[in-house]
Amino acid sequence: MAYTVPDRPGRHPGWPARLGPLRVRAGLVALRPVWLRDGSTWSSIRIRSEGHLKPWEPTAPGSWALRNSAGEWPPRWFQLRAAARRGQALPFAITLDGGLAGHVMVGNVIREPLLSAYVGYWCDARLAGGGITTAAVALVVDHCFGDVGLHRLEATVRPENAASRRVLAKLGFREEGLFRRYLDVDGAWRDHLVYALTAEEQPPTGFVGRIVDTGHAERA
Repeated sequence: MAYTVPDRPGRHPGWPARLGPLRVRAGLVALRPVWLRDGSTWSSIRIRSEGHLKPWEPTAPGSWALRNSAGEWPPRWFQLRAAARRGQALPFAITLDGGLAGHVMVGNVIREPLLSAYVGYWCDARLAGGGITTAAVALVVDHCFGDVGLHRLEATVRPENAASRRVLAKLGFREEGLFRRYLDVDGAWRDHLVYALTAEEQPPTGFVGRIVDTGHAERA
């Protein structure tokens, strides 16, 4: 399926957008564009969630506290917004009952002929296990196969990351193989499993419908 980018400067298919809400055990989950004013809350969540997030994220210079400080957010936000405006990414904030709870990122968006992207996500450690990430990824996958016009989505995850693998399994992502020493994570080159979905695999009621039908969420 070909998709033509609308002739609207500063705007690309599927971003900015608001998605949801869905009700899960933890509360009401929705997606919105990342905001510049998210900085303080973003930093607080990231710093207190270091033990929960650091083992799965790419190695970067500087301490965790420094690179996740509130002062680091504005340049990061400008980069995300610029990529979104070029149609290369869809950076979303995950909200729970209106408050920031994490991020879901669709990156490396490639148009014709591939119509593909990757999806990544993280959530506040205090909210883990509440169904938030599963709902957020379901919302963004349906959006990518709908308004965004993509054909394939990929996700890579370390084999040891059982929680992230459960999220993908609930949504029906296929495990396609193992990338050896794929990414420098937490100080070493780590193997990653690659998962994928294509538009042909979308259920009639979407991936949101799948998690509603399996009892992992309710439509709000």
